[in-house]
Amino acid sequence: MERAGQWLSSPHRHHRHYDEESGGERGGGDGVWGVGSSSDNTFDIPPKNASIERLKRWRQAVLVLNASRRFRYTLDLKKEEEKEQIRRKIRTHAQVIRAAFLFKEAGERETPGPPGAITAPGAYGIVEEQLTSMSRDHDISVLQRYGGMDGLSSLLKTNLDKGIGGDEADLLNRRNIFGSNTYPRKKGRSFFLFLWEAWQDLTLIILMIAAAVSLVLGIKTEGIKEGWYDGGSIAIAVIIVIVVTAVSDYRQSLQFQNLNAEKRNIHLEVVRGGRRFEVSIFDLVVGDVVPLKIGDQVPADGLFISGHSLAIDESSMTGESKIVHKDHKAPFLMSGCKVADGYGTMLVTAVGINTEWGLLMGSISEDTGEETPLQVRLNGVATFIGIVGLTVALAVLIVLFARYFTGHTKNPDGTTQFVAGQTKAKAAVNGAIKIFTIAVTIVVVAVPEGLPLAVTLTLAYSMRKMMADKALVRRLSACETMGSATTICSDKTGTLTLNQMTVVEAHVGGRKIEPSDNIEHLSSAVSSLLIEGIAQNTTGSVFAPENGGDVEISGSPTEMAILFWGVKLRMQFEDERLKSSILNAFPFNSEKKRGGVALLLKSSGVHIHWKGAAEIVLSSCTGWLDEQGNVKPMDDDMMSQFKRSIEEMAARSLRCVAFAYRPYSLEDVPPEEERDSWSLPEVDLILIGIAGLKDPCRPGVKEAVKLCTHAGVKVRMVTGDNIQTAKAIALECGILDSGVAAVEPTIIEGRVFRAYSDAEREEIAGKISVMGRSSPTDKLLLVQALRKRGHVVAVTGDGTNDAPALHEADIGLAMGIQGTEVAKESSDIIILDDNFASVVKVVRWGRSVYANIQKFIQFQLTVNVAALVINVVAAISAGEVPLNAVQLLWVNLIMDTLGALALATEPPTDHLMDRTPVGRREPLITNIMWRNLLVQATYQVIVLLVLNFDGKNILRLNNETPGQADKVKNTFIFNTFVFCQIFNEFNARKPDELNVFPGITKNYLFMGIIAITVLLQFLIIEFLGKFASTVRLNWKFWLISIAIASVGWPLAVVGKLVPVPDEPFGNYLRKKKAPGHDDLTGNGVENEIPR
Repeated sequence: MERAGQWLSSPHRHHRHYDEESGGERGGGDGVWGVGSSSDNTFDIPPKNASIERLKRWRQAVLVLNASRRFRYTLDLKKEEEKEQIRRKIRTHAQVIRAAFLFKEAGERETPGPPGAITAPGAYGIVEEQLTSMSRDHDISVLQRYGGMDGLSSLLKTNLDKGIGGDEADLLNRRNIFGSNTYPRKKGRSFFLFLWEAWQDLTLIILMIAAAVSLVLGIKTEGIKEGWYDGGSIAIAVIIVIVVTAVSDYRQSLQFQNLNAEKRNIHLEVVRGGRRFEVSIFDLVVGDVVPLKIGDQVPADGLFISGHSLAIDESSMTGESKIVHKDHKAPFLMSGCKVADGYGTMLVTAVGINTEWGLLMGSISEDTGEETPLQVRLNGVATFIGIVGLTVALAVLIVLFARYFTGHTKNPDGTTQFVAGQTKAKAAVNGAIKIFTIAVTIVVVAVPEGLPLAVTLTLAYSMRKMMADKALVRRLSACETMGSATTICSDKTGTLTLNQMTVVEAHVGGRKIEPSDNIEHLSSAVSSLLIEGIAQNTTGSVFAPENGGDVEISGSPTEMAILFWGVKLRMQFEDERLKSSILNAFPFNSEKKRGGVALLLKSSGVHIHWKGAAEIVLSSCTGWLDEQGNVKPMDDDMMSQFKRSIEEMAARSLRCVAFAYRPYSLEDVPPEEERDSWSLPEVDLILIGIAGLKDPCRPGVKEAVKLCTHAGVKVRMVTGDNIQTAKAIALECGILDSGVAAVEPTIIEGRVFRAYSDAEREEIAGKISVMGRSSPTDKLLLVQALRKRGHVVAVTGDGTNDAPALHEADIGLAMGIQGTEVAKESSDIIILDDNFASVVKVVRWGRSVYANIQKFIQFQLTVNVAALVINVVAAISAGEVPLNAVQLLWVNLIMDTLGALALATEPPTDHLMDRTPVGRREPLITNIMWRNLLVQATYQVIVLLVLNFDGKNILRLNNETPGQADKVKNTFIFNTFVFCQIFNEFNARKPDELNVFPGITKNYLFMGIIAITVLLQFLIIEFLGKFASTVRLNWKFWLISIAIASVGWPLAVVGKLVPVPDEPFGNYLRKKKAPGHDDLTGNGVENEIPR
């Protein structure tokens, strides 16, 4: 526990033990295209804890046309600095209060006035301002004037043992008078703000200016009836792009707001009417009695009622890396702090905005975003493509201007568009603007602003769907990283098992008792000692209704099982606790695997009870109780017999808990003021009994483990339980193969692993399948060793001491039911149902995120390449482009916003689990994607260029006038190009599968977008000719367009039959650059991962 406290209070707890600047791995990275290393790649950041300098570097290198939109979902570095300044101010306030309190405590104070010196009108004997002032100022003298805890509870109409009544009228009244436990949140961005941000795109602004100039010139030269078409069409097209973009971005924003609200909704226990209830932190009211245990967050400002060894980490509020012990001398508890040790109960005195934490959260509640490694890499892709696009656009602009002003550009009727000295200035300017507009529109299509935002779209979609799969994502990058996970280090209890424990076997008084609750053969001395230990050495509780109904038991699953066993042993919980008082307690510690309590009996004797891991407690015993209550020495024979009983129970997957005690002299107990530092004696114990708890495997966990193994993800069990219990459960879950010898290091104890050197731990880490009797430190060492071997590690954890391992891992998975708030805050994803099967679903979603982005990249690059090549070749050779500005904007809409919606929201399929983990050093554009892209783009370029140069003959338009023939040909090219993209959108769904149609009917969004695209294309061609510079096509041309585009389907099948090398193309370049470089696999993991 001390180690956990040190970590909690450490000012460096948010930093790793090694340099993360290498990109999160101990090797080079393949960047975007498969070339270079992460150390020299600007667009490569670690998945966690990237430095500010690293974040600034990629922002400075990226090519951006619309900064407000591109950086919307990245970390706002300026706001982050503002947040920190607000934190510092409020922390300074807290430190001033604390300093004043310490000064007052140290000085001589006058005796406080009589109780009740301060009175207040109203339903309660005290008002909100008085409570808030006392809580914020930590003024103990004011508390004493109210009559101490008893007087204050009376004023608040609260019973310190049973809490408030808790009926709706009482709760509503308290909220009205003292406030609710909520704080004002800044409103989310309005839709109009998203419209404004979508408007900030530099290219769109240029297009609007060009459209305005064209509109003015057109109206002046051709009149308002005909002259508005060119400029007006572009302006309308730009407005449509802005509106569609804003709607898409606004929907994403709403999804993130809902998910953020879910993250803040902490659930905790309160005592109302003598019963423990689980409520939302927002439902807490002044006067509530709240039990606190290790890892909890203090939910409101309050006062210490009772407890033992209660230590609070106040660093989140004071900034001081110091653990503060709470008792009746220092009773004030601050909202937002964490329980580092011990347990106790608190009385809520201030909630919401009346607390320091409420002020802090109200000031910084707006989320400033977070960029993910994939998002940054995609900015690199977008920058590269954008530079190529700008170069192409500039080349097209120069060529078209040169041809235009030298008289080589012809009108449809064959006349020259510009003749020096003859063409009017207005006409010349209008012609130049049209050329400039085309070049700018090429930039719009070429610079894929939507590419990095597609990550946000797929993450928002995935996060919403993952909630249904019982996973709450706290860190966006974890979604991506989970797709690269090569190993999962899982807890046993509650994750692989149901966490529904029952005592099924018991050995008490030196013999096995059957059934486990049969104490008829035991003397009253033995049974009373056992029940005394069960009732007092616990953090759980038993509520017996006055009407004689079923008892209600609360606490951890282990505590609940033992308390339920105690009830079956005829334990009267409340009566038993009144028979003795607790002098000091040592809460259960996952390092020592046991917890103890010192009791003062009514006879003035002292009993010290211990409960914990059977073999550990047994090793401290020098005696045992027989069934008559006689203390017998623990000789070798009895020690062997007890060990054999433990091993037999453990082999049947039972968790073994031993109960022991020792008498103690009251004279040896330290005085009250020194008891917090008193270490309870834990030697010379007398064994009372051993209980075997059954916790069955979760249904479906064996299949989930099998699926992970098939997908190349190694599952390792890391548990604090006995090595034999761990082995039995591992065999039951499929983590261990019954045909494989379970020997070290496949199965290893934590202490053995801990004793190895760093190099030895690295060597054997990959071979470990089960680690038993592990401490949180052992889990941390295992994670570090696996990561040094190149593994991408996911770790599950629920306790406070698991926080360092959760933080160290690539993906920390906290348990939503049993997990402490400290564990949840250190995690990246919270598994809401504590189920391992849900962890596997997260792996599928992680792979799905990566796969969806790759689908979108393949689709978008195909459009980019085809559109750019067609326009460049046509411009250079013929002096005109077949796709005008409005048509290119429509293509951009299909490619960018609609394409992202269709492809980035594909649900995960089982096929994803047939692959190996996604290599974090694997290039975004794989060999398979290059093949598919080149096949489709080449086909589209050839067909459309042939149509551009010989379309009149092919389409038999020779009988038409030259102007009409050109319009029909260009409309046909535009229509065919759009349908090529529609058919290719289907191909992009399954880049590596021949059949691209499975599951398509279930993806309503995809089908809807395809239908909308086809409908709008039909309307553009048939009814919006003036707007898009198109003419109507007859049904034959429609069929021919669709037929040409549909060739993309069989062509994709043929293309997928062409083999490509497994090694990325970029690796060949790297080998040329760095001969003799020893490259690892795409995952950077040696042959430890099952394939």
